[in-house]
Amino acid sequence: MNTETPGGPKFMTLERHIIEGEREHEGATGSFSSLLHNLSLAAKLIWREVTKAGLVNILGKTDRMNISGDVIKKLDEFADQTIYKAMDHGGDLCVMASEENEDILQIPDDYPHGRYVLIYDPLDGSGNIDANVTIGTIFSVYARVTESGMGTIEDVLQPGHRQVAAGYLLFGSSMMFVYCTGHGVHGFTLDPSVGEFILSHENIRIPKRGSIYSVNEGNFDRWNPNTQRYIRWLKEEDQATGRPYSQRYIGSLVADVHRTMLYGGIYCYPGDTRNPNGKLRLMYENNPLAFIIENAGGAASDGRRRILDIKPTSLHQRVSLYIGSREDVRTAEEFLAGMR
Repeated sequence: MNTETPGGPKFMTLERHIIEGEREHEGATGSFSSLLHNLSLAAKLIWREVTKAGLVNILGKTDRMNISGDVIKKLDEFADQTIYKAMDHGGDLCVMASEENEDILQIPDDYPHGRYVLIYDPLDGSGNIDANVTIGTIFSVYARVTESGMGTIEDVLQPGHRQVAAGYLLFGSSMMFVYCTGHGVHGFTLDPSVGEFILSHENIRIPKRGSIYSVNEGNFDRWNPNTQRYIRWLKEEDQATGRPYSQRYIGSLVADVHRTMLYGGIYCYPGDTRNPNGKLRLMYENNPLAFIIENAGGAASDGRRRILDIKPTSLHQRVSLYIGSREDVRTAEEFLAGMR
């Protein structure tokens, strides 16, 4: 795709990128493009609230808890409702699922039901909201497997390799919309002066091996010996293998994985004695990020198997995550298998 303008720099908006991608698929109906457009609108609405969160009564907690037992932040609730309301009426979706809701989210009866499924984490890293640390939204899109009408749990519980698109929004010093449809990973940064997402990171590729690891070492004593040995190995000095690695940990999954994709290395969220399968959700976090990282040339594993090959068994299933540069993930798997 040529994004050069005669006599000037690259200029490609998200809207134009989506439309040009649609033209490459014969028989496209425009439904998928409409879906992404509505998501970008929701993103702008969430960003508007994030940027003024310290000025209005939107920080802090509600009196509700989500399915995982976490108290829902006010901004989480706003993001959750904004995405649902932006997506429920377009006729592109048959069902949705949100990390903040126990059950699947049906499309209202008075709106048409489409051919796609949207799964989303409305505000990842929300524990950092009050500290003004980068947070984000993660989303995943599947084609429905049922024939027509209202979507079902069967439409939602599909393995990650069946995703037709995935992406995330970053709310930090600037706002980014990063997405992938299986043909490269592209990042767009919002220009507030014109209200448009402009292509800023074209065809992102992650290095084969990095020199940064990201993990919450506060849980070290709860990890199994193989995991502990791997982290110790990363911190040992060895010029031949580029060690020691530098440790970087933000505590917002989407921000940590974004940095890992740009600079290389590995992000880890292992299981431990309290949470044997880790804390991250397969459907809302691991699958979409694994789809993106793999399309950028990286890898994602639960320590034993490819994330995208895991057949989900429940809507809020938790799975350990090792994601990043391909060679780094392979090394982690070797340690976890006791091979090193």
